[in-house]
Amino acid sequence: MSKKLVVLGIQWGDEGKGKIVDLLTERCDAVVRFQGGHNAGHTLVIEGQKTVLHLVPSGILRKNVQCMIGNGVVVAPDALIEELNALESAGCEPRQRLLISPGSPIILPSHVALDQARERARGKNAIGTTGRGIGPAYEDKAARRGIRFGELSDPDSCCERVGELLEYHNFLLTSRFGVDAIAPDDVFSEVHRWSQELAGLIGDVSNRVYEIHQDNGNVLFEGAQGTLLDIDQGTYPFVTSSNTTAGAAACGSGVGPLMMTTVMGIVKAYTTRVGAGPFPTELFDSDGDHLAKNGHEFGATTGRPRRCGWFDAVLARRACWINSVDSLCVTKLDVLDSLSDIKICTSYKLDGETIKQPPWDSRSLDRCVPNYESLPGWSESTVGARSLSELPREAKNFLSRLEELLDVPIDIVSTGPDREETMVLKNLF
Repeated sequence: MSKKLVVLGIQWGDEGKGKIVDLLTERCDAVVRFQGGHNAGHTLVIEGQKTVLHLVPSGILRKNVQCMIGNGVVVAPDALIEELNALESAGCEPRQRLLISPGSPIILPSHVALDQARERARGKNAIGTTGRGIGPAYEDKAARRGIRFGELSDPDSCCERVGELLEYHNFLLTSRFGVDAIAPDDVFSEVHRWSQELAGLIGDVSNRVYEIHQDNGNVLFEGAQGTLLDIDQGTYPFVTSSNTTAGAAACGSGVGPLMMTTVMGIVKAYTTRVGAGPFPTELFDSDGDHLAKNGHEFGATTGRPRRCGWFDAVLARRACWINSVDSLCVTKLDVLDSLSDIKICTSYKLDGETIKQPPWDSRSLDRCVPNYESLPGWSESTVGARSLSELPREAKNFLSRLEELLDVPIDIVSTGPDREETMVLKNLF
């Protein structure tokens, strides 16, 4: 029986999804990216060579895998062209295996200008966006005034629509934010260039996935960011502008929800987040420094340092429930090596009351004090371990405790950045 696997993060993103998607695509026919934009960064390390992807699905380095960008993804044409050129320079041939939904919204230069102007205007209350135009592009999509990728097949008509949208964007830029307008002629010129470079990649993603399904093929649906950044279920307003949960895999790809057979949630052995927002288990001590240094915690897209803290089982439990997660992958276990004590947050104290479910609002979550369970650390290196028998007893106990707290089996454990530094306890394909 073929499998349709959803892979997504169940923390605040940066869980190492790219590596796991790349690993799983060995037995996969297609990978579909279903939400987000080039604000996501998926880092792959294969035989020591690092590749960072932002829009192209992580299966692109497997020569037999069809890669697709679904209608739920907002596409920045310049960023996509740059990424395709970089892959071609590295010996990959992405254009032969990449299909982009005509329904994918396009990010214009004016979206970027609006994103950055809004963040500056917020001052100390800034959300911490990447400033890449993601939010404004999704906003135009919801308002039914956005430009869609399929319109690049008729650049003259597309330019007419772009001109209308720029009138609105420039009004906001000049009148609301007091910054320079975007020159329409410059954008029209870009539209024609994008059409020449990218129009040949437009295709019916929904139909292609259905064809692979009918042929009994395996399909992986790749998410970006993480559950706690979901626009509806995350720590609003400190979230991204799309739905990052498993339910979005169907509508963001154009397939029915009953097609999905498994949902794998990716978690780090600790917790990180980038940008502003509540973070109950955040550390400001030597343990936090250890996680940041040994985990190389800098954003793949922005280079910004990530905030680090202990594993938060309260938020992770809820994320597993929201996504119907039935398989877990734990990444960066090796980062915990040499810590004498390892802590897991199992509940919160909020206004004097112990709670086991997170509050719905960010203000209350920001007031939550974590209640920790301490486990003994291990003094041995776990880097590159390929089986449970190679792990110290304390490391195995830590993984078992995570399984108990989240009530989901751990099927994959990552013990280093390279594709080979992974233990696969159950092959999901």
